[in-house]
Amino acid sequence: MRVLILSQIDRSAVARLAEAHDVVSAIGANEDELRARIADREVLVFRSGVTLSADLLGRAPELTLIVRGGSGFDNVDLDHVRSRGVEFVRVPEPGARAVAEHAFALMLALARGLLPADRAWRDGRWVKNDVVGYLLRGKTLGIIGAGNIGAQVGELGAAWGMNVIGCVARPGPEVARQLQRRGVRLTDLDEVLRTADFLSIHCSLNPTTRNLIDAAALARMKPGAFLLNLARGGVVDEGALRAAVLDGSHLRGAALDVHAAEGNGHISPLADLPNVILTPHIGSTTVDTQREIGERIVEIIRAFAEQRPAAARHAPAPDAATGSLFLDAPANTAADQALGLLTTRQ
Repeated sequence: MRVLILSQIDRSAVARLAEAHDVVSAIGANEDELRARIADREVLVFRSGVTLSADLLGRAPELTLIVRGGSGFDNVDLDHVRSRGVEFVRVPEPGARAVAEHAFALMLALARGLLPADRAWRDGRWVKNDVVGYLLRGKTLGIIGAGNIGAQVGELGAAWGMNVIGCVARPGPEVARQLQRRGVRLTDLDEVLRTADFLSIHCSLNPTTRNLIDAAALARMKPGAFLLNLARGGVVDEGALRAAVLDGSHLRGAALDVHAAEGNGHISPLADLPNVILTPHIGSTTVDTQREIGERIVEIIRAFAEQRPAAARHAPAPDAATGSLFLDAPANTAADQALGLLTTRQ
């Protein structure tokens, strides 16, 4: 098949694809280059940082398959994909554990003041008696979007002795039972905001969740809480977050792996705040994760080329609005799908 790779994936996976298919790379290409290279392609492979607009997709008349190495789909015109009957397959599972672990790395760094302590000692200041942190044990971890990633964050929190609560888009008895088995008590958004010592955000970005965490939501948070966003930048109003952190009456600090504006040349409005940690959307960037995602992509394209798409044997992704051609690759369990990836205002 004629494959266009739009984002970095594991090199060994690219080599394996090239052995069996006509593979072209458009990593880092500008709009004009993308339009030219996509013209005869049948398969697109991409991750975050690439926007598949209707205009761009419309320039690929032979397109039959889109593979997303991850879980988000806010950067794809799904209406266009559905209207053309193009199969859209995600590979959400491998990155979920990596993002969950990254959330915990950020949580620990915030709780123990690791970055300020590191900076001080590099400047020759011995601040042993000034940097006083907090234990995670006994604290409340609130999860907005307790789906595939959020539930794994909850499992880690429970293992650390935290009281874990979470909310989802479509709560119900079965969802509550599935989460309870993972150490997460299902509740609503209001309780999560009011009681969390650490608020970890893992919902998809859609019209309902855009600016979900605005000034009003931040004002409802527990005084002294920490906020973490590993969902999408647009879920948190960064201007409101900056004001809340500067005010200090509710938020003790924040950590963001996703941002409203990403890529070279952008500077976060939170960049000058010492109690905010910023990472460049690297939650799923581990050697192990990238290798597994690459292997899945190779298998998906191989199966599709043989007219036996493995993903098609599995249930659609949680958001039914994406249509019957929106599929998840194997290893995303029915329980994870039931929990959902989205959250709504309560």
